[in-house]
Amino acid sequence: MFVPQRIIFEKGALNYEVGKNIYEEFKNKEKTEIINLTNNKVKEHIPGDNIRDFYKEGKNTLVVGVKKGYKFQSCKPSAHWQLPLFSGCVGNCQYCYLNTNLGDKPFIKVNANIDDILDRANEYMDERKPEITIFEGSATSDPIPVEPYTHCLKRAIEFFAKSEYGRFRFVTKFDDVDTLLDIEHGGKTEARFTINTRKVIEDYEKRTGSREKRIEASVKMMKSGYPVGYIIAPVFMYENWEEDYRNLLVYLSEKIPNNLSNPITFEVISHRYTTRAKNIINEVFPDNTLPMKDDDRTYKYGQFGYGKFVYPKENLAHMKDFFAENIKEIFPDAEIKYII
Repeated sequence: MFVPQRIIFEKGALNYEVGKNIYEEFKNKEKTEIINLTNNKVKEHIPGDNIRDFYKEGKNTLVVGVKKGYKFQSCKPSAHWQLPLFSGCVGNCQYCYLNTNLGDKPFIKVNANIDDILDRANEYMDERKPEITIFEGSATSDPIPVEPYTHCLKRAIEFFAKSEYGRFRFVTKFDDVDTLLDIEHGGKTEARFTINTRKVIEDYEKRTGSREKRIEASVKMMKSGYPVGYIIAPVFMYENWEEDYRNLLVYLSEKIPNNLSNPITFEVISHRYTTRAKNIINEVFPDNTLPMKDDDRTYKYGQFGYGKFVYPKENLAHMKDFFAENIKEIFPDAEIKYII
């Protein structure tokens, strides 16, 4: 569970149950500063004279706000819409795309007016019915570390359990899932866990759950009847990477139960980066050892109008063959959604 150094309540946030619950949880904790805003100028209350210090302090800050405007962002291809419950993540993954997307807002934010957000989700579902509408709960966040006291995922899961035309999904690198195990989910929420080799987690994924803890949490979710998937990302092709990733798959196969009610799914994503991300990462993590030499990569334009540096074509082809063959061998009943 994430214990913030400071909690900043935006104007009106304490009028909602979520805001009140968070305040009651932390009001008497000496290590957590409580700040109530009247002007919503959040960044003025986060210390840091440079991007590195501001990032560090932001990662220890929880902002409780109110979602204004109810136009949801698209979330293709994995879902139809983002469900804007949270933004930001407590983890310090050096490669993370949030370093770019939320570069000037590294703090974790929860929107307290969850009823308004779920009401708007209903409207989106009504527009598409009788087709199913899928909502992503962690497009720009990892909600699990703050779930023990926000209970927003719980609310969303119970909401979609009663929905005929809606489905929900979220992804995490953490293991604080106990409050989600004994609630009504109706099989309509998919929990996905990002996993990786020990080397990648130890080198680049600071302040996240261990490989063992993540998989242990995923098994808990399986045993509670949730559909569960795994995202292997980002895949780094370092020396002996094939051996490490195969060991990861074998270890996972030894931990998950037999006779699952839902087949597990896999999504595999190779490491890539933009020039802007590289520049920000090098400012925030000047001692990082990420493989970001442009000459070793291929520049590829993406669907959002900007380019990324990806592994060369032949390397990606080998990676795709490796994961397709090994996942099929070790998990013959699993579904591979994509390998990119």
